[in-house]
Amino acid sequence: MLDAPPPPLRDIAAIQALAAADMAAVDALIRDRLASDVVLINQISGHIIAAGGKRLRPLLAVLSARALGYRGDAHHTLAAIVEFIHTSTLLHDDVVDESGLRRGRKTANALWGNAPSVLVGDFLYSRSFQLMVELDSMPVMRILADTTNAIAQGEVLQLLHVRNPGTDEAAYLRVIERKTAVLFAATTRLGALVAGADGATQQRLHDYGLALGYAFQIADDVLDYVSDAETLGKHLGDDLAEGKATLPVIHAIAHSDAAGRDRLAQIISNGDAGALPEVLAAIHAQGSLDYSHAVAERYAAAAVAALAGLPDNDWTRALRDLARYAIDRRN
Repeated sequence: MLDAPPPPLRDIAAIQALAAADMAAVDALIRDRLASDVVLINQISGHIIAAGGKRLRPLLAVLSARALGYRGDAHHTLAAIVEFIHTSTLLHDDVVDESGLRRGRKTANALWGNAPSVLVGDFLYSRSFQLMVELDSMPVMRILADTTNAIAQGEVLQLLHVRNPGTDEAAYLRVIERKTAVLFAATTRLGALVAGADGATQQRLHDYGLALGYAFQIADDVLDYVSDAETLGKHLGDDLAEGKATLPVIHAIAHSDAAGRDRLAQIISNGDAGALPEVLAAIHAQGSLDYSHAVAERYAAAAVAALAGLPDNDWTRALRDLARYAIDRRN
């Protein structure tokens, strides 16, 4: 008898529907803990949280805990913690990058200015640590303390590579590991931790999250060169304007002739967003988008492989499907 074909991949809407009850509880907790008697904090934090987004990190906390049979509610607190950490980094990033648009809306710094945005980002960071304390778990606090420190290092590391056309693929991967992948890895590891999983299972979920984070960020960087502003929710070519050499450009520089390398290096050094058509031509000529997508595919496959041995249920399957979503999405 032939084996039955695997069920089709679920899209993000189906995965969100699976976790809808949990995510409603997470959203309620987030909104409750955003409250402050300082009006400006409520305005700015409410603005960026209300913008929505994918809520991918809280979703990962829910899915990883549920995949291992967890039936409590500590994963809701974990999900809120990682969303506060992520949101605070967005506020800080938009100030550093001088961004004016995120998720299709004006950024907080564009509306209220840099100083309030930085300070409210600090508020959200501190709120996340208050929630950590409520869980009364030293392992949870240790993982999250180490993770937030790594994220901060990643921010500084990225700053050192701004307008640096000499940034190579290894340096780029070091940046996205700390800026993006470590928080994914901490989130999924913590889902396993609260579910009472053993060390080996926690490591599997950590490895899954880390690989997924790489895949997600590389795919995100590809979108800056293939999407449009309305779909992407930010200005096309923002990475170029900020002088960020992401993987498509790094590959194009490495594989262009001397004149092409010099021109791309000049564009990155100047943060010349007006040269976007030239950059697009170079990355298409060198097959840099296909190469970058293939790298993202390898990380997505590694994420799926890390789930081997986990219980076979809807939640685990959703984690697998998220690996495909991470690299096939349009925004």
